[in-house]
Amino acid sequence: MAFRRRNKSYPFFSQEFLIQNHADIVFSLVIFILIGLMFEATAKTAILFIQPQYNISTPSPEGEVTLYQYGWQDCTTILFYFFITIILHAVVQEYILDEGYVFHPSTLWENYPHVHLRFQVKFFYLTQLAYWLHALPELYFQKVRKEEIPRQLQYICLYLLHISAAYLLNLSPVGLVLLCLQYLSELGFHIARIFYFTDESHQKMFDLWAVNFVFTRMVTLTLVFLAVGFGLARAENQGLDWDMGNFNTVLIRMPVLLLVSLTQSWLLWKFIRFQLKRWREFRHEQVARKRVAAKQTLRPLKRDSIGHHENGAIKAENGASPRPKKIKAP
Repeated sequence: MAFRRRNKSYPFFSQEFLIQNHADIVFSLVIFILIGLMFEATAKTAILFIQPQYNISTPSPEGEVTLYQYGWQDCTTILFYFFITIILHAVVQEYILDEGYVFHPSTLWENYPHVHLRFQVKFFYLTQLAYWLHALPELYFQKVRKEEIPRQLQYICLYLLHISAAYLLNLSPVGLVLLCLQYLSELGFHIARIFYFTDESHQKMFDLWAVNFVFTRMVTLTLVFLAVGFGLARAENQGLDWDMGNFNTVLIRMPVLLLVSLTQSWLLWKFIRFQLKRWREFRHEQVARKRVAAKQTLRPLKRDSIGHHENGAIKAENGASPRPKKIKAP
């Protein structure tokens, strides 16, 4: 995916070429590292770039705690996330600051239909459609369990439906922004999983992802209603024109709004159900722990004021037998 606008071509390995294409070069390196995770022969080397190293498990009253030391392999991890930072910077610069989507959201629907696309935008949509189409036969090739297939099909078909609608209805700017928001939300989820796999006590990253997930759903609904529900509804070019690629009619805008609204509501409903289930399991686990702790504390030893009984004889606390009590004669 190309990030910068190609106003002029420069010779290879020149300074101008490096400045103009630095994000693409770094993006290729990151993809190369991620592909290494897919093969057993290179997975051990590729994981050095993604996962923190030098972890040590130490016992504690609450269980094992994973602690970390530093070493030269930290340089590989720093290099990988250095690349990620460059890519994110390029994405924000190109699609938020330079194109003005944040400060001028009207650019999402102005000059509709957006029939003429730049190379990087068209290439992005083609690769997205190709990726999600390839996920369908992969369900068979990877021998996915039958109980997992319906969930995977829902996930894949929703992506294909939304990407195809944005591409075919010439809503490429809106689709581009919404896909970036969705992928950033999923990136946060996978980062949280990486931290959790390294140490199961890292739960706060999932809390941050949960906030980001809800925020993404709200922003998605807001942008769609702003661009399709209000922006295109007030545009002058109302009507269906296949030759011009104009689909700005009520009969098309309403299904688009309904599709996005139902999808986002369904995702929020599943998210809330998952969080409630997780909260109930946490509460049950806390109650079980309290019961176990209470049983351990309610085990008093039977002692009398002098000592304790052992084999029918009374023993003092220091192990000596008490002095016999004199019995007075009647």
